[in-house]
Amino acid sequence: MPPRDFAGIYDEHVWRVYGFFAYWLRSRPDAEDLTQQTFERAWRAWDRYDETRASVATWLMVIARNLLVDHARANPAKRQRHAEEGELEAVAAEPDRLGLGLEPDLEHALSELSDRERELIAMRFGGDLTGPEIAAMTGLTLANVQQILSRALRRMRASLDAAAAESGDAEALAARRAAI
Repeated sequence: MPPRDFAGIYDEHVWRVYGFFAYWLRSRPDAEDLTQQTFERAWRAWDRYDETRASVATWLMVIARNLLVDHARANPAKRQRHAEEGELEAVAAEPDRLGLGLEPDLEHALSELSDRERELIAMRFGGDLTGPEIAAMTGLTLANVQQILSRALRRMRASLDAAAAESGDAEALAARRAAI
């Protein structure tokens, strides 16, 4: 494809890639940087893209996932430091601090997931990928992907229910349950 078509690919997929990083990292600057790096890598490899092997969306998300792994390896202490510094409490005090549009209770529910669960939630809801696309990217079976997502969503719902029950807000509890 000529370079002009890549601009359309970017426009169509930038928010999907950004959403994946935002769900996973909960850091707007990191999500923006890794989104940019994803498209830079894709641009450099565009001539090697093979549409018979994967859709553009899946190909971009594989690049994004590889960058996320590299990012985690390069910054192993960063995640622990944020947890030690009480990042979740800071997010609860300032809901728009990260600018990701996630409610503090949802941030907390996501933080309680395992890395695998969080990754699949990020792919499904941040990256807007389907179960089969996630299975192809991760090497898991579709049944396993569905099971992990189902369990993760149940755990998130329980966390959100507990937060709403603590606040005594029955209306919020009903709204949050409907959201997941």
